[in-house]
Amino acid sequence: MTSLIVRDPFREMMSLREAMDKLFEESFVSPRWLFGGEGVSLPVDIYDKGDSYVVSASIPGVKPEDIDISITGDTLTIKGETKSEEKVEKGNYIRQERRFGRFERTLSLPGRIDVDKVEALFENGVLHLTLPKAEEVKPKQIKVQTK
Repeated sequence: MTSLIVRDPFREMMSLREAMDKLFEESFVSPRWLFGGEGVSLPVDIYDKGDSYVVSASIPGVKPEDIDISITGDTLTIKGETKSEEKVEKGNYIRQERRFGRFERTLSLPGRIDVDKVEALFENGVLHLTLPKAEEVKPKQIKVQTK
């Protein structure tokens, strides 16, 4: 007896935008395991609080004034630079894992943001952004009337 396997092609398909995001986030051009250097990603968490989005990014060793945050439409960009505290002139490193240099992360947000009400807080090496949703993005309740 043979069995029939039903395939759902839509379940396996990925949108072009998701595929491109995955390509750039996980490619050899921008490896996630490095911190520092050109084009390296920052680890971030994004969640929806209903009336706003919250973004948390780990940026240890950076001063708040060295962080540049910009929002264009539904795109958030966080960039800056980590700097070495000291240079070792005469000495051989046993191990050097901390990276120094420029970093940048660009994220597509699920909706438009009210940029005039954005709040940024930097505490213990973690950047917390509160991004209020624009009025047109917030769901509106419509009451049904009867005659």
